[in-house]
Amino acid sequence: MTTSLQDGQSAAGRAAARDSPLAAQVCGAAQGRGDARDLAPAPWLHARALLPPPDGTRGCAADRRKKKDLDVLEMPSIPNPFPELCCSPFTSVLSAGLFPRANSRKKQVIKVYSEDETSRALEVPSDITARDVCQLLILKNHYIDDHSWTLFEHLPHIGLERTIEDHELVIEVLSNWGMEEENKLYFRKNYAKYEFFKNPMYFFPEHMVSFATETNGEISPTQILQMFLSSSTYPEIHGFLHAKEQGKKSWKKIYFLLRRSGLYFSTKGTSKEPRHLQFFSEFGNSDIYVSLAGKKKHGAPTNYGFCFKPNKAGGPRDLKMLCAEEEQSRTCWVTAIRLLKYGMQLYQNYMHPYQGRSGCSSQSISPMRSISENSLVAMDFSGQKSRVIENPTEALSVAVEEGLAWRKKGCLRLGTHGSPTASSQSSATNMAIHRSQPWFHHKISRDEAQRLIIQQGLVDGVFLVRDSQSNPKTFVLSMSHGQKIKHFQIIPVEDDGEMFHTLDDGHTRFTDLIQLVEFYQLNKGVLPCKLKHYCARIAL
Repeated sequence: MTTSLQDGQSAAGRAAARDSPLAAQVCGAAQGRGDARDLAPAPWLHARALLPPPDGTRGCAADRRKKKDLDVLEMPSIPNPFPELCCSPFTSVLSAGLFPRANSRKKQVIKVYSEDETSRALEVPSDITARDVCQLLILKNHYIDDHSWTLFEHLPHIGLERTIEDHELVIEVLSNWGMEEENKLYFRKNYAKYEFFKNPMYFFPEHMVSFATETNGEISPTQILQMFLSSSTYPEIHGFLHAKEQGKKSWKKIYFLLRRSGLYFSTKGTSKEPRHLQFFSEFGNSDIYVSLAGKKKHGAPTNYGFCFKPNKAGGPRDLKMLCAEEEQSRTCWVTAIRLLKYGMQLYQNYMHPYQGRSGCSSQSISPMRSISENSLVAMDFSGQKSRVIENPTEALSVAVEEGLAWRKKGCLRLGTHGSPTASSQSSATNMAIHRSQPWFHHKISRDEAQRLIIQQGLVDGVFLVRDSQSNPKTFVLSMSHGQKIKHFQIIPVEDDGEMFHTLDDGHTRFTDLIQLVEFYQLNKGVLPCKLKHYCARIAL
C-alpha cells in the first residue's frame, strides 16, 4: 500500500514538473536528497511502536478516543511540495475552476449576405473565427472549398469595406458596430487574399520599396516578403499619396513612408530625415479599409482610396483617408500594412487554412477538389490499359488530335430530344446555352464588370463574360492580368449558314461560348494568360 501510494505521488510530481518550472525544481531537489529515504518509515512511527503499554489499567472508550486524538495531534506535519495537486478537505473535489465558464460558449445569431443580396442567419458561438464562418457556409451550401472564400466587413454609410482576416473573431468585429449603422457581413470569393505569398513580385514594385539598412546586391520579392514577416529588419514602403485634411473636404498630395512603427509623412518634399517626418497613423488599434466610392462620398481625386479606421465605433471625422494614383500602388500599401500588422499570423492562415477555434473546421476536412497544373500528366486511353505519355512530342500530337475531335463533336450538338437538329435550331440553341453558366453575366455595364473583378481579386485569370452594350449581337470577355482589367470582344461569325464565336477574327471558331471558355481555360491563345477563376454571384 505504501509503495503504490508513493508511486502515485511520484507520478503526480512528474506531471506537475512538466507543467510548472517551479515544481520541476522542487521535484529535482527531492530526488537529490535520496529516494531510499522516502521509502523508509517515518521517525515518529518508530517512536510510537516503542512506547510501553499503560499500567494494566484499561480506560473507557472515551479515554481511548481522547488518547488517539492526542496522538494524532502530536504527529509532526509533513510539508507537501505540490499543494496544487491536492484539494482542501473543506472544498469540493470537483473545483469550479476545472470547468469552462458557462458563458464562454455563448451563442449569438449573425446575418451574412452574398453578392446577390440574399442572406442567411447563423447561430454561432462567441469565439467563432471568420474562417469558421466561411467553412460553415461552404458545408451548408455544398460549395467547393478552394481557400478563396472570404468574409468581408461592409460599411455602406461611409462606403468602406475590408477583408476580415481568417483568425479574427467575428463577434468582436460586430461589437465595434454602432447601433444605428446598417453594416453588413458579406461572403464571397477573394482570390487575392493570399496571392502575395504566391507571386510577391506583383505586389511590391521596385520604385516603392526601400530598406532601412544597407543591403548588398539586389533583393528579390520573396526576400522582401520574408523581411515583412521577420522582426529584425523591415522594408520601407514610400511614395506620394493624396491625404484628406482633418475636418476639411480638400485633399493634399504628400510623400508618405511606411515603417513597422506606423505611417509617417514628410513635411519637406521627399525628405526622410527624422526632423521632417511626422506621425500619421498606427495600425495596432485600427483597421485598414478600401474605399468603394471615394469620389462620390469623400470627394477623392481618384477611385483608388483606402483609410485607417479605429477599432471602436467612431464617426467619419475619425477616419484617416488616403488615395493612391493607381490600383497597383493601393494594393502595395494595403498589403504591406496587413503584413506589418499581423505578421506571421497571415502566413499561418495561408499555410493552415483549417485551423479553427470553434470546431466548425477540422484538419480532417480536405477540399473537395484541388488540381494543380504541375500535377497533370498526359494519358493514353486508346488501348486496353491506360499509360502515361512521357514523350513531349507524342503528348503534343495527341493533344492536337483530341482538340480537332473535340471541335467536330461540338459542331454536332444534340437537341432536346437527343437527335441532331436543323442548323437554324442548333444555332439558336447554341446562342442561348451559355446563360446558365456561372461565369456569364447578362446585361451588366463595363464599370459593373470591373467592380466585380476587383471585389473578387485582381489575380491573373479572373474573368467573366457579359453582353456587349455597344453591339447587342456580340459579347465581351473581361479578365484580370497584371493587376489591370482588360476587355476582349467576342464576335459572331457566320459560315455556311452556321454561327460561330471567335476572339481572333475567325482564326479559331467555336460553336458556343461554353466551348470558347473551356478552350481558353486550357490554352492561352490570343489572351495574355489562361482563364483561371470565374467571377460568379453566389446565392446563400
